[in-house]
Amino acid sequence: MRSHGGKTDSIRAFRRKAITISALLTSVALPGAAHADPSGLFIDSVNGGQVVLLATLVGAITFAVLSSIALMRARNRAEVENVDLRSQLAGLKVSAERAEALVEGAEQRLVAWATPGEPPLVAGQLDAAVGVPAERAAFLAFGTWLQPESAGLLDRAIASLREAGEPFAVTLVTTAGRLIEASGRTVGAHAVARFRDLSGDRLARAEVETRYDLLVAEVETLKATLSAAPMPIWLRDHEGRLSWVNTAYARAVEAADSEVAVEGELELLDSAARGMVEASHREDPVFLKRLPAIVAGARRIFDVVDIASENGSAGIASDVTAIEAAEAALRREVDFNARTLDQLTTAVAIFGPDRRLKSCNAAYRALFDFDPAFIASRPEENVVLDRLRAERKLPEQADFRTWRADLLSAYRSLETREHWWHLPDGKTLRVIANPNPQGGMTWVYENVTERLDLESRYNSLIQVQGETIDHLAEGVAVFGSDGRLRLQNPSFARIWNLPAGLVTRNPHVAEIVAACRQQGDDAEAWTRFTASVAGLDETRSNAAGRMERSDGRVIDYATVPLPDGQTMVTFVDVTDTERVARALVERNEALEAADAMKNAFIHHVSYELRSPLTNIIGFTQLLADTRVGALNDRQREYVGYVMSSSTALLAIVNDILDLATIDAGIMELDLSEVDIAATVDAAVEGVKDRIAEGQLELRRDIPRGIGSFIGDAKRIRQILFNLLANAVEFSRKNGRVLIAARRGDGIVEFTVADEGPGIPTDFLGAVFDPFASRARGEGRGGAGLGLSIVRSFAELHGGTVDIQSEEGRGATVRVRLPARPGIIAAAAE
Repeated sequence: MRSHGGKTDSIRAFRRKAITISALLTSVALPGAAHADPSGLFIDSVNGGQVVLLATLVGAITFAVLSSIALMRARNRAEVENVDLRSQLAGLKVSAERAEALVEGAEQRLVAWATPGEPPLVAGQLDAAVGVPAERAAFLAFGTWLQPESAGLLDRAIASLREAGEPFAVTLVTTAGRLIEASGRTVGAHAVARFRDLSGDRLARAEVETRYDLLVAEVETLKATLSAAPMPIWLRDHEGRLSWVNTAYARAVEAADSEVAVEGELELLDSAARGMVEASHREDPVFLKRLPAIVAGARRIFDVVDIASENGSAGIASDVTAIEAAEAALRREVDFNARTLDQLTTAVAIFGPDRRLKSCNAAYRALFDFDPAFIASRPEENVVLDRLRAERKLPEQADFRTWRADLLSAYRSLETREHWWHLPDGKTLRVIANPNPQGGMTWVYENVTERLDLESRYNSLIQVQGETIDHLAEGVAVFGSDGRLRLQNPSFARIWNLPAGLVTRNPHVAEIVAACRQQGDDAEAWTRFTASVAGLDETRSNAAGRMERSDGRVIDYATVPLPDGQTMVTFVDVTDTERVARALVERNEALEAADAMKNAFIHHVSYELRSPLTNIIGFTQLLADTRVGALNDRQREYVGYVMSSSTALLAIVNDILDLATIDAGIMELDLSEVDIAATVDAAVEGVKDRIAEGQLELRRDIPRGIGSFIGDAKRIRQILFNLLANAVEFSRKNGRVLIAARRGDGIVEFTVADEGPGIPTDFLGAVFDPFASRARGEGRGGAGLGLSIVRSFAELHGGTVDIQSEEGRGATVRVRLPARPGIIAAAAE
């Protein structure tokens, strides 16, 4: 209606303007027209100019009339069109209301864009639970209610729709986590986007599609990541064949690319390793182990992780060759350090940041006597301290908690701390706490008990040595490398009668020699002494000598090289000692001559006695023989006495001869197999009469099958006879005598025991000496040669003899002899 009213106003204004122009033209071009002839005859009287003006005026009027007519027609047509437009507008309003009702009735929202620069049309509504704002401006700000990925995807899709007319259909995720379906297309000149909340099957499908897209994206991302990974990675299908490998795998198996490795089924692990993986998957889907593999011709070590599933398996191999080498080197270093620490006498314990014992050396375990199980439990330091306190291996403290807290405060310090522990058992420990910058503590326990004791003893020793040197009878002097006197004791000046002023000013050795030397002394001896003290020999050695003075004194000296070129000289006045030594030498020579004379006398006398004794025994046996002539009872008794006495005297003489032979070193053994049981029987046979006379009981303890050994049968029998005779002689009436033999470990042992009065303690050490005898009990003292002979023969066999006895409880003698000839020969050598 406004357009039609405007046109009418324009037509009216145009008509008024035309009339005005016509009037103006009439008034200007025809000024004398007011006086014209009304009858119209004036035309003849006008000139040519006026005719032109009139024609122009008529044309203008005609144009105005025609324009008015055209305008009127246009107006009529406009009014007709206006009626049609109003009818169409009413229909469009109805259609718009119907469409709006349809849009509002469905859970959707539409956005339509017309020409650029115009605001878009927004219609429809979505449930507020979806997370979509109801306001138009807030809704069009997609980034405020959509997740960033969805907002970016929608912006790109709308831009393509508006610029290129490309339709789209996408699923968006709101910040509330709900799914929105957005689709767009062009409708005429408009770009329209529709937003709908997904529900039911469409929601489920959208969720599946969304998950699928996410999974595809994740898989692609994962594959891209795994392909770029530096360690070999592979996938296998349900049949165990390779289905995918990464680039590192292809390089490891020397393939051109991943596809070639898969198609060629090039395996990184050998068949044994793959069999191990398959066997492990039967029990556990996850396989994790360190395995070797050959890569580019070199053996490498990999940490292999292979995970099995229903559709196949996936594996990854991390090259740990360098780590393995580093770990091996570290283990060797740790073992070396542990062995080194175990060789130290200083106790070392290392605690970790958690204050638990990580490691310690053998000295630590030995110092506190910790059992291995306690060390293996990695105890906390508080537990260690409590145990040490319970065992009284810590310093006694009035407030243990405060002391322990102060001790453990070292964990919070960066400085090394030192403590001194004086333990109840007398030990002194120097304890050093060395914090580890990465946490933890290293404790060093140095047992300085011996060091302190040594220092104390050293100081005492120095004092004692100083006092001792000052009070020695020997003269001691120490000369420096320059030959000057550095140290001396009073005896040095006394022996050489040196003035006090000389030794106190550190004189040179030449001055000392000049002051000590007397006329008539051996000049060569003093020259040697001076050279040993102040000489320049490269090889310094000890030297000793003797100086015999012209006044009769004899002085021994000795030089000892000391560090730093010093020399210690000692002087001893041995004048009296030399005199006594000369006297002793003379006396010893006299004694040796007397001893030789004694041995010769005994040897001579023994041989001289044996001959007449043999005659006496022979004639006595002849007299006792009834075939020569009968004797009365008294005569037979006297002949028996002569026989027994002669036999005893002959035994003594034989023993003396044996001892003399042994002492002379000319006794030789006749070695052969000696039957032990037979030898014992022979020795017992020799003392049967004495046993019967003394009414004694003889017990034998000889194991059956004891066998034999190598020895001199005669001397062994003599050993046993002497022992039995000695036991019978010192046994009480009705007493018992035991003889036993044992064999083992290459030794044959004979034992003879009696129940006699025993041997006094003061005499026990002399029983094996020649001619050592003492009367005991009911018996009498013998010649004292039996046990001496026993020991001598036993030692010749390479054996030993020992005796055990207590007064009133008898005596037991054991003879141990080697059973093998080799041992005898070795002993003889």
